[in-house]
Amino acid sequence: MLRSSLLTLTRIGSKRLMSTATKLTTVEVNDKTGIATLTMCRPPVNGLNLELLKDLNQSIDEIESNKSRGLILTSFNPTIFSAGLDILEMYKPDKERIRAFWTSLQDVWLALYGSSVPTAAAINGHSPAGGCLLATSCEYRVMLPKFTIGLNETQLGIVAPKWFMSSFLSVLPRRIAERALNQGRMFTTEEALQVGLVDEVATTKEEAIEKCSAFIGSFAKVNPLARALTKQQFRAADLQQLENERVQDLEKFLFFVNQPAVQKGLGLYLESLKKKAKN
Repeated sequence: MLRSSLLTLTRIGSKRLMSTATKLTTVEVNDKTGIATLTMCRPPVNGLNLELLKDLNQSIDEIESNKSRGLILTSFNPTIFSAGLDILEMYKPDKERIRAFWTSLQDVWLALYGSSVPTAAAINGHSPAGGCLLATSCEYRVMLPKFTIGLNETQLGIVAPKWFMSSFLSVLPRRIAERALNQGRMFTTEEALQVGLVDEVATTKEEAIEKCSAFIGSFAKVNPLARALTKQQFRAADLQQLENERVQDLEKFLFFVNQPAVQKGLGLYLESLKKKAKN
């Protein structure tokens, strides 16, 4: 359903700009192509906190409700696609908020990975952990040079859940995916292209969006319903597994994140970020 009370619509030439009330995401629909560009806009690094996750989920829902021909996910930040999960959500967490946070993350993955419209990511900056999850949940990825991407959770003492791995395995051979997950490896743009983690490289954000649009446009002569059902059949087992195990997945996460050793590791990581900021 279209939540019009939460939207501001502005027309700029052949584009319609829809901004959520909280301004953490914007949706711009190109009237010529029918493709929606969903931009994450949470300063400074698009850390995935509860509010951004809710905005993302709402925006994906509205793009599908408005019958857009496709979705391109990108970032307002010229050097960071998304820095991943906001560590502050997991460090000394509030009991109710941490539950809502993880449930919202599940919702976003189910919505993006299972979207009925063609999806592509214009990766215009570094994309670690949760940022990589969002990118690999899309069907196509175009990345700018000199950035990195990967699920580096083990480097932070965190275990990526099975559904994070599902997205990774949908684009990488199992052996490469397993080794990368165990090592917490971050791939450079060139390495990501070589192994198939990204599909193309672009020199600018605008070129990346053009290439994503071309990918979505490749389905112009394909029946949309047949395409959507085919995609969902391919991804049905992964999606259904999380649907069936949502409660257990949440409880497993809550147990893990509240372990003293994990909290200590998160605290040390936050301290290191503060030191970097001072320097």
